[in-house]
Formats: sequence, structure tokens, C-alpha cells
Amino acid sequence: MEIMGFVFALAALAFALIANSRLNKIEDKLKELDVLDKDFSSGERIS
Repeated sequence: MEIMGFVFALAALAFALIANSRLNKIEDKLKELDVLDKDFSSGERIS
């Protein structure tokens, strides 16, 4: 049963990293389009 938990944890980690990457790209694009301030920061960046 521990194997299943490990597999789900890895899947959740992969999903979280992909989602964070997409949010960073969206934030950069909104800064580029002057929708957000250039010094806006939503928090720490992982990648």
C-alpha cells in the first residue's frame, strides 16, 4: 500500500510543478502587457 501513496505523491508533485510553471509564465506575460506592475511578485519562484 505504501507504493500507491508514493505514486500519488509523485503525481501530485509533478502536477504542482507544472501548475507553478504555468502561473509564472502567465505572470510574466501580464507584466509584459502592463496589466501587472513590473515589480509585482506573487511569491517565491520555484523554477
